This record gives sequence, structure tokens and C-alpha cells, in this order.
Amino acid sequence: MKLLLKYFPNLTEDQIEKFTLLESLYQDWNLKINVVSRKDIDELYLRHVLHSLGIAKVIEFKDGSHILDVGTGGGFPGIPLAIMFPECSFHLVDSIAKKLKVVNEVVEGLGLTNVKTTHSRVEEIKENYDFIVSRAVAAMPTFVHWVKGKIAKEQKHELKNGIIYLKGGDLEEELKDYKTTTIYNLSDYFEEDFYETKKVVHLPLKYRG
Repeated sequence: MKLLLKYFPNLTEDQIEKFTLLESLYQDWNLKINVVSRKDIDELYLRHVLHSLGIAKVIEFKDGSHILDVGTGGGFPGIPLAIMFPECSFHLVDSIAKKLKVVNEVVEGLGLTNVKTTHSRVEEIKENYDFIVSRAVAAMPTFVHWVKGKIAKEQKHELKNGIIYLKGGDLEEELKDYKTTTIYNLSDYFEEDFYETKKVVHLPLKYRG
């Protein structure tokens, strides 16, 4: 929690309570259904929670926004973002049912009312969203193909509706066909070594009616 408060000093009491509770919920459920590696569970705030909140350094989602988390796995980045932005709606999707079982239990344990989950491939989701977030579940061209036609028409933010992707390493080759991407280095926001090569990529996508 010290790590989170270092970078997000204005958290409310409710947010602090929920972020604190996260660790015991994940430790408990991870023993039953392994969704986070042993090493990562010991560094949950550094490797998962703060990493997810890297998106919150790039954009402050406005109240009423709808965000889709694709391939959420154990609930990242969706759950930390749902705590951070309680007036936004988050839809967490994964094709692996056992991972969503943990997500559902954590959501219930935290009392989050702004999260829904779906066991599905993202291509089968029919709704539209302001932003689609994810943590490196596929190369960008594949990901763009998956989420085509899921972007809302109305723009609520200065950052254009589209994909906000947590990625690492050299992205030059992967992003060469996308001239409108903006890359934010998380090392500009977080000083820990873990974030040296971590990035947030924003790719605007057009609404397709």
C-alpha cells in the first residue's frame, strides 16, 4: 500500500481499504486456483496493481465511461482501475473460466458494484466502449482485429476513444503500421526498476456503425 500511496496520495479511505484487502483476497484464492505466479503474488502491488494503474497516469476516466478489459486473467488491469474509478463501468472478459472464478470472488469480496464479467472470446462481445484496455494478451495487429467494431461513437475524453494497452520491450516492429499510436513510458511515472521497459500504448480507433 505504501507503494500505491507514493504515486496516488489522494486515494479515498474506501479506495485504501479496497486496495489493502486485495492482497489477502488474491493470496487466499490463488492457493485454490493458481492465476498469479508465486513470485508475483509476493510482489502483487508492484507487478500487478501499480502496473494496472499505469493507465490511470495516462488518463483519468470520466464518470459514466465504459471500459472493456480483454483477457483480464486474474483481473488486471480491470479490478485496480475499477477501484480507482468507482463511477465508471468495467466489463472484464476472459476465455478461461477458472480465471474468472477468481475475478468474481475478488470483485464480490471487495464489494465492487461497477464490474461485470463474461466468460467469452472478445469477438463475441457485442457492446461498445469508450476504451478497451489489456495487458499484452496479443500483438497489436491481432488485438485490433479482435476488438474491431467495439468502440463507442461519443467522445468524452481528450484522449480519443480506442485501445489503451500495457506492453513492454521494443514495440517498433509491432506498431509500425499504426501511425496514430502514442507511447507513454511508465518509467516517467514510476521509479522502480520493474517499470524501466514498461509502457502504455494508446491507439485511437474509429467508431464503426
